[in-house]
Amino acid sequence: MAARERLARIRSAVVSGDDDEPGLSLAVLAGAVAAFVSLPLAGLLVRASNYGLGHFLDVFADTSSLDVLVNSLSLVGLVTVGCVLVGVPLAVLTVQTDLPGRRAWTIIAALPLVVPSYIGAFTFVSAFGPRGDLAGALGVIGIERIPSIYGLHGAALVLILFTYPYVFLTTRAALLSFDGTLVEAARTLNHSRWQAFRRITVPQILPGVAAGGLLAALYALSDFGTPSIMRYEVYTQQIFVAQGSLGVPEGYPALLSIQLLAVVAVVLALESRIGDGDTAYVSRGASQPGRVSLGVWKWPALAFCTAIAVLSLGVPLGVLAWWFQRAGDAIFEFDPMIAWNSLKVAVAAAGVATVLALPVAGYAARSSSRLSMVSDRLTYVGYAIPGVVIALSLVFLSTEFVQSLVKTVPLLVFAYVVRFLPQAVGSVRSSVLQVDPKLTEAARTLGRSSTDAFRSVTLPLIAPGVAAGAALVFLTTMKELPATLMLRPIGFETLVSYIWLVRGAGSYGAAAVPALVLVGVSALSMVVILAQERYNG
Repeated sequence: MAARERLARIRSAVVSGDDDEPGLSLAVLAGAVAAFVSLPLAGLLVRASNYGLGHFLDVFADTSSLDVLVNSLSLVGLVTVGCVLVGVPLAVLTVQTDLPGRRAWTIIAALPLVVPSYIGAFTFVSAFGPRGDLAGALGVIGIERIPSIYGLHGAALVLILFTYPYVFLTTRAALLSFDGTLVEAARTLNHSRWQAFRRITVPQILPGVAAGGLLAALYALSDFGTPSIMRYEVYTQQIFVAQGSLGVPEGYPALLSIQLLAVVAVVLALESRIGDGDTAYVSRGASQPGRVSLGVWKWPALAFCTAIAVLSLGVPLGVLAWWFQRAGDAIFEFDPMIAWNSLKVAVAAAGVATVLALPVAGYAARSSSRLSMVSDRLTYVGYAIPGVVIALSLVFLSTEFVQSLVKTVPLLVFAYVVRFLPQAVGSVRSSVLQVDPKLTEAARTLGRSSTDAFRSVTLPLIAPGVAAGAALVFLTTMKELPATLMLRPIGFETLVSYIWLVRGAGSYGAAAVPALVLVGVSALSMVVILAQERYNG
């Protein structure tokens, strides 16, 4: 009789589909995680408020601050436009045309994302700088001077080459989910292929393009290494230099950081207006339009793809290989402990971020309350805040309140978690949304607690998403530069800090091994990204 009643309760839960709001304990955990990772932002605002509005206006009106603002906006604008001009055509060519070797070009076009931009800048200066390999080769034939690689154009070129995959991947995903019958319908109404693309395809994929453009813009705003190497003054570079310099006005780094966050807010607002989905047609079709035959345009298309591949992959990998070949004894002087340090902190950050992401993602996926929305959004704040700003705030907080944490590995790991937690939250949440809540309810009717039901039912089903999120946090942590430079303990070298150190010393050979190791490990991220994509044809 008891067994029959239990079966009836299970059947009722499955059939009725009752989906009660998550418990109070999950809400408290999610809120605590959100508050925990919001500490750097709160600390920065508290510190900036100590200087008053007048001090802030003085810093903002300062000529150097205005120059940094103009420089940062110019760089972001050029990088965003450049990424769209490169990424969108590559996406269209690999999805909607008969481009020879489309699958191979898809992988090649995505691979520049694994090369940290500061390594790309380092190799470009080595190849095309005033004393670079190209200048040396041209000097033999009598060409003594070449255009300078430094400045806005150099920084923008490098960032475009290594961030356009953001636009390429998001646009490609939008094209793959695009209902091709809309284009075919437009063609039957005597629209040319260009007219159909402009009037049907572009509005449909615009949110995807905007999402990729946002990622590229935020990366350009937060990048510290490339502008520093290219000798172009932007917010991140100025904040980093001011933090460790004497004679800088009190509060200047913090107030400059507030200005940078204001620019970030403007970028986010612009993206929300472009990519809010109102301009896109509502379509859930999976039908793809017929492949566009390139005809004689096949050769210009191949030349375009080849040029991008040579600049974004051939140059950095070729330069690194050349350094490796001529490094000699420097190869054997590399301390493996440096790679081990990078591995330790990256694994720790991935583990902590994954654990913290579980309650936030679970609550956001199973609840429509305002608290769940706020908790979810607060975890994304760190991803929008540049690493140098997070590090600056943590230096302030640790110095003022917990001096024992200054320049320690736990503080460094916390910075990584704040910065990259959204990657784990997004991956876990998408996996939780795919799990039917009726399964958990059925387990609860068998007398299991919420924790037991999650461990025995939900966790095995979301394990791939959890692993993917952890992998993304691990790989991006390996490449993070400014937070590592500002927060690492004295004498604690990682791959990125070692590369930055030998770059300053001009020891190219010593940088070859750690740079190749970092690029090789980063390449694993493409396995995670491309595994999510279903190739079409």
